[in-house]
Amino acid sequence: MTQQVAVILGGTGMVGANMAQLLDQVGGWDVTIVSRRAPEFETRARHVACDMSDPDDCARVLGAMSATTHIFWTGHATGTRWVDKAARDTDLFRNAMTAIEPACPNLVHVCLLQGSKYYGRHLGPFKTPAKESDARHFPPNFYYTQEDFLKQLAQGKRWSWSLMRPHIVCGYARTDINLPKPIAVYATLCKKLGLPLKFPGPEAAYRAVHCASDVELLNKGMLWAATTPSAANEAFNMVNGDHFRWQYLWPRIAEYFGMEAGGVQQIDLELMMADKESLWDEIVREHGLLPTPFAEAANWSFANYAFAPTWDIMLDNTKARRHGFQEFVDSEDMFIRIFDSFRRQRFIP
Repeated sequence: MTQQVAVILGGTGMVGANMAQLLDQVGGWDVTIVSRRAPEFETRARHVACDMSDPDDCARVLGAMSATTHIFWTGHATGTRWVDKAARDTDLFRNAMTAIEPACPNLVHVCLLQGSKYYGRHLGPFKTPAKESDARHFPPNFYYTQEDFLKQLAQGKRWSWSLMRPHIVCGYARTDINLPKPIAVYATLCKKLGLPLKFPGPEAAYRAVHCASDVELLNKGMLWAATTPSAANEAFNMVNGDHFRWQYLWPRIAEYFGMEAGGVQQIDLELMMADKESLWDEIVREHGLLPTPFAEAANWSFANYAFAPTWDIMLDNTKARRHGFQEFVDSEDMFIRIFDSFRRQRFIP
């Protein structure tokens, strides 16, 4: 069987890691992960080190990948203000694509990962349910500049592209940007202290409508768009297909951890967790958990961000269904399934 050759750019984060593992499972793919650091997960994919902020390194490494048929972009710049990310993230993408695209005569498809910030979710209330055809918000937004570069690069070429727009990607990985992780750690700490599980965000956020993206669903959607001719050159909201309110989901989460749901008590998680390292270490020793430094146990800044919106966040995914992608996930069940995986990994008791 002739294998398709995939390159996952920035492939050591949760989305890239699960993409590599999905391609392992379906078979028929030769996969290379390109990133600065080596993967810390099991995969048959090879890893090639590359600093995509360096055009010369991109030319040296990516310019040699001439057999590539499919490119999945899952990388992003870290540690920068949003206003700075437009330049930095676009440079990363431009450096990589400028090096690899001309070297690949058999290139079939490029999949670019975006997100709900495309619609201004980070700025405040936006039109809901958000549709892929909605107008852009006032810039900057690196999703726009990356997309514009990709479309310009694709003009007159034989290969196609797709744009994936998830919201709050959730999965089994214990990476920083994974909302089930701080929820699990927060619940574990509250239980140790004998406290009810109170929702730490604003009251309005507790009652607003939200959505999420199971990473496995997102990866299936990325693979579908990359291999389905009718999905070529389109953007797709890639969310679970349902919506939820924390006020109804939160009691189920509390029940899972054997706790009372305590309603709402807004706190700054990053501030309030500053002195909890010794408590976490005590829990790890008491339950024989996988030794995880508290600084790596949860990203409290991200949790603050995820719990902050007091407005509805709804992404319409009917376009993907119309084009033939029929997968869906129950978001409440997703959270419980991921918590189960954390327990199997001995990350939480």
